Amino acid sequence: MMEISVEELKNKYGLKGNPTEGLIAATLGFFVGFAAVALYGPTAKEFKDVMGLSGAMLGLLVAIPQLTGSLLRIPFGAWVDKVGGKKPLLTLLSLSVIGMAGLTAILFAYYPDNLTMEMYPFILLFGALSGCGVATFSVGIPQTSYWFPQRRQGWALGTYAGLGNTAPGFFTLIIPFALAALGLAGAYAAWFLFLLAGTIIYAIIAHDAYYFQLRKKGVPRDEAVSVAKQLGQELFPSGTLIDALKISARISRTWALVALYFTSFGGFLALTTWFPTYWRLFHGFDIRTAGILGGVGFSLLASFIRVYGGHLSDRMGGERTAIMSFSLVLIGAAILMFSTSFGPALIGEIFIGAGMGIANAAVFKLVAKYVPEAVGGASGWVGGLGAFGGFVVPPILGVFVDMFGELGYARGFVVYVALALISITISFMLKKRYGSEIH
Repeated sequence: MMEISVEELKNKYGLKGNPTEGLIAATLGFFVGFAAVALYGPTAKEFKDVMGLSGAMLGLLVAIPQLTGSLLRIPFGAWVDKVGGKKPLLTLLSLSVIGMAGLTAILFAYYPDNLTMEMYPFILLFGALSGCGVATFSVGIPQTSYWFPQRRQGWALGTYAGLGNTAPGFFTLIIPFALAALGLAGAYAAWFLFLLAGTIIYAIIAHDAYYFQLRKKGVPRDEAVSVAKQLGQELFPSGTLIDALKISARISRTWALVALYFTSFGGFLALTTWFPTYWRLFHGFDIRTAGILGGVGFSLLASFIRVYGGHLSDRMGGERTAIMSFSLVLIGAAILMFSTSFGPALIGEIFIGAGMGIANAAVFKLVAKYVPEAVGGASGWVGGLGAFGGFVVPPILGVFVDMFGELGYARGFVVYVALALISITISFMLKKRYGSEIH
């Protein structure tokens, strides 16, 4: 009887979708947009050789998609609280399509003989535009949260982020084979077509949570909340875009989560692009082997284990899960810092990948717990400023290479030793002060 009444209510207001469909659409949009995170990693050596880039410039090149991909998360994540997720996510995907089209055009016109340092600013510009798709993450988080009840937040967000996170891993694996078959320009053209097709599919299948559909139909807020609650929605926005950012910014817990996410997700973004370069230039592997090591050993591992991290966070609590996972990051980073041989380095990569994947789920389990009155705004701050680590860290790793030569590829992991120690300390403080206080 309950199912019939729900369907009748949906038919009465002309509502579409359900939580499962909402999760599928959000995950697809994130997967498509997030592919840009692997933009330069596997192909960095080609750009370095042709353009004669220094270590720091190479680090900036592989990191540039993270600049827009991180900073745009703040306003776009908060925008969800105003209009729902579909419009913001489509806007970001469209900007990414433009960026990828520009990169493809440059490569067809100038690569390899005429791709000089004069083109470097334009490559950075279009790389930044293509990175807009990376910002879809903070749109999909509240978009998914609004579809699901509190008791299923960890599972839903872990599934969304875990499966969406697999995009850079898969592309890190695929790009070397695409390069061999199509050449650099052809590989980027294929990437552009994938991005365009994914954007179109998302536009067709995506629907906002019931509350936002009702508001778009002109239903008053109180009535929209009442109807949406009857249909199972539990989370609702607290006000305007600016309100969501202001409300979440006034809560100190938001900034603790930003710091944690800087290490976990910012670290994931940075190392997804850095590991293929690390394996090629430090250990001397060919591009396909480096792609497999970076894609499977780190990126895909971190992505898939994030799904389990959501389940673990539901059972153990986000704070305890964060302490455990950042400890894994610390161990992995320490191993990589001192390792010059393949075996220990691979073990270190696996440790750091598993730790970051689980930590990513734990942090966003805590977003819905700590800032339920402004999930979108908090997601913007946490996802945006946290992910900024993906832009900040690679150039720093490049500086270590410039300072120490090839050994700098190993010594640079001291950055993650420090970040892990800071994150463990913050997680302990959160557990001690808020672990059982907020429900």
